[in-house]
Amino acid sequence: MSVPARSLALALGLLCALGFPGAVAASDSASTQEVGFFEHLGDFVPLATTFRDEAGAPVTLRSLVHVPTILALVYYRCPNVCDSLLQGVAGSLKTLDAVPGTGYQVITISIDPEETVVDARKAKRISLACIEKPFPSSAWRFLTGDPAAIAGVARATGFQYKETGVGFDHPVGIMILSPEGKIVRYMYGADFLPVDLKLSLLEASQGRVGPTIARVLRICFSVDPKSHALVFNLLRIVGTVTLLAAALLIAYLVIATARKKRASRQTT
Repeated sequence: MSVPARSLALALGLLCALGFPGAVAASDSASTQEVGFFEHLGDFVPLATTFRDEAGAPVTLRSLVHVPTILALVYYRCPNVCDSLLQGVAGSLKTLDAVPGTGYQVITISIDPEETVVDARKAKRISLACIEKPFPSSAWRFLTGDPAAIAGVARATGFQYKETGVGFDHPVGIMILSPEGKIVRYMYGADFLPVDLKLSLLEASQGRVGPTIARVLRICFSVDPKSHALVFNLLRIVGTVTLLAAALLIAYLVIATARKKRASRQTT
């Protein structure tokens, strides 16, 4: 490997080690990461799969996915991040102009086969309350299922998780499906830019597959949990620029040192 190449690798390694936002994208190979999203854009979820709804009645995904659909995989007894995700979805739904149930649908599936319709009903009650405005109950479904059904959907969507004994380690985000069940978008994190969600649902209605929401935009902005407005993250930008400057400085020093050594050898 040449000196400049080694320098670039070192700089990128520093960015990754320090957690530079967006420096590492989701991998396409599940072998490189045990837990995470491994995007299957353009693939279809298994619509014939049967789950139980909040009332305990069997339902297939085919009976629910008939409009652009927001799909979230969580577990209802999750002590922290799943609640944040559902609250983030609920907050984003406040801003949507489309009519829930006809313009879009939301489906939440528990990845824990031990959870029951009681857990689903509780999660639904809390989530609908977070929307803070009338919302049709049928437009946001909370499902539970057996291990085979859960594994089938997780595998089809590239949602890789593992049981820890006290819960689950799992990625955080949502997927956007077309009315035919095609995966057209992945949106990472627990809060979502309203404009991104609107655009994603519009693309889903047309069956268009789009790239994962631009990470650069999410580095610069976040959604205020109270006003749901875009907030410019000055500290995050300063931190990102500082990390980038440090990486470039290291690369420069490595290259300069190598050139001095080479010039010294030539002179000798």
